[in-house]
Amino acid sequence: MPVISQDASVQTVITTFEMTPGTCQDLLDALTDAYASFISKQPGFIASGLHVNDAQTRIANYSQWHRREDFQAMLRSDEMRKRNRVIHDLCRSFEPVMYDVVASFD
Repeated sequence: MPVISQDASVQTVITTFEMTPGTCQDLLDALTDAYASFISKQPGFIASGLHVNDAQTRIANYSQWHRREDFQAMLRSDEMRKRNRVIHDLCRSFEPVMYDVVASFD
């Protein structure tokens, strides 16, 4: 489960995907499989969530990693590079961005 706290020493990654409603489910299936089969089993992985907008034109992914290097190693793996080529073909664009939590509110 993600912990959103400025005191947590984790790497937060938010990735946004832009696609058409016609490819939304295919992209969601590819991302779900990637997390279930590969990403969630990588060293340093903590948690992740996938979010789809009502129009099915955007998917947002929130993930947390113990260290920045853990996320980068996962991205550079042969398996993820292969999966990202498929994901790229299913969407107009996607961009993973690393963030630090500076404030959280309950």
